[in-house]
Amino acid sequence: MISIWSVESHAPVAVGSDRLPGGRFDAIIIGAGITGLVTGVILAREGCSVALVEARRVAALASGGNTGKATVLHGARLSTIRRAHSANVTRAYVEANLDGQRWIADFAREHQVPFAVEPAVSYAQDAWGLRRIDAEFAAAREAGLPVERVEALPVPFPFAGGVSLAGQLALDPVVLADALAEEFARLGGTLITGVRARGVRAGRPATVSTDHGPIRGDAVVVATAAPMLRRGLYFAKTRHSRSYLAAFRVPEAPPVAGLFLSVDAPTRSIRTTPDVATGGPPLLLVGGGGHPVGRVASTRVEAQRIVAWTNEYFDAASPVAAWSAQDYESLNLVPFVGRMPRGRRRIWIATGYAKWGLTNGAAAGLRISAEILGESWREHRPWVRVLGTRTTAPSDLARGIVENAAVGRELVSGWADALGRAAPTARPAEGEGVVVHRGGVPYGVSTVGGRTTAVCAVCPHTGGVVRWNDAESSWDCPLHGSRFEASGRLIEGPATRDLRAGSRRDVADR
Repeated sequence: MISIWSVESHAPVAVGSDRLPGGRFDAIIIGAGITGLVTGVILAREGCSVALVEARRVAALASGGNTGKATVLHGARLSTIRRAHSANVTRAYVEANLDGQRWIADFAREHQVPFAVEPAVSYAQDAWGLRRIDAEFAAAREAGLPVERVEALPVPFPFAGGVSLAGQLALDPVVLADALAEEFARLGGTLITGVRARGVRAGRPATVSTDHGPIRGDAVVVATAAPMLRRGLYFAKTRHSRSYLAAFRVPEAPPVAGLFLSVDAPTRSIRTTPDVATGGPPLLLVGGGGHPVGRVASTRVEAQRIVAWTNEYFDAASPVAAWSAQDYESLNLVPFVGRMPRGRRRIWIATGYAKWGLTNGAAAGLRISAEILGESWREHRPWVRVLGTRTTAPSDLARGIVENAAVGRELVSGWADALGRAAPTARPAEGEGVVVHRGGVPYGVSTVGGRTTAVCAVCPHTGGVVRWNDAESSWDCPLHGSRFEASGRLIEGPATRDLRAGSRRDVADR
């Protein structure tokens, strides 16, 4: 599954070197998504020596697979935060995203990154969802956003009413990420791709261990979607979600421009984007179907529901690309950004964007770079102080209890299911995978591209049994969202190691 941005982007995907440099850096950034790239560009502009380490390529995961909406109206997010936190915290969240959005817009104008300015619309699909619309409108107004209530729009999909915020941005996130990477390199930054960071030691200097050797620096920024360090236990303070997108050609462009997101189920995200490949009418992008990683019977069915819904409301829509992306939500609803506990004030993290990584990621880059540079932003940007000193609410603890109870259930059920089927197993059909056990150890057996492979099915992070993702031919851990290729190679964390290889004995000769 490859995103339309990677397929049809004008700009080539930026590539760095896999050779580790010597010496000591002012800062080392792990992860070449929006957060890492923005942080790197700001630090490099100030003359810092910066190394940016990426396990795959620039914008390989969440940053290159999102909807390309750099908006401040986030579905029903503001009312959700407001129910759990004060008006001051909700306003600070909005101000942080406004700063992030402004930074992206300024950078895009300066570096000729194309973008459109459109209204963002949070909408209800039926009358039952209008209560959430009313709550979002009230929370947005209280936070200072000039939102408007919309009673009706001439759109082909169900629309019972909504909240609209003008002046939001729509762009190609891969073009943006490539421009950031090119600017980072032009400023003297060291971009290292194809090298996975495995850990960080908070010494003086701090040391990042990688599969190619160590890198040393005065500060380290962990800008991966899920922090790959156990410090702070952020894997237990966030919940993971995987959702689906598809791009469609339609006989006529959808009648209303806008960045739509439903506040009720089934969640649907809708926007258009230029058809770069043909130069024809805009493509329609439709997304949704979010679910915890590894906790649905068939991811292929979830992806197909997006196509079926689009065909129901857009005549003759023809899919040209389909893909999926993953993100993490902070269990206290506001992203975790700042210094990592027990990091000796040398390690920073950013996680928990709840699928709004463009503006939240840029805001995180602004905050972290300022703290590394020693700038006093608490005076000039009050949101830094408010978000950095917020207290944990009882509802935050309740969400944590619920999520970690679900993790416990998945741990038990995963092992129980695995021990219910002994190896060897028949060769799975193409694109399928099954978990069996040999000697009480779970093994995953799959067939992809005509090749049948067996791997140990125990996630190296916290021991969960992985499950087969039939839409993307991957092994996904239902505990904390780590994902692995059919071969066992790690795709994304918080795990830092591959799945161990299995044995040919796990597959029957039939």
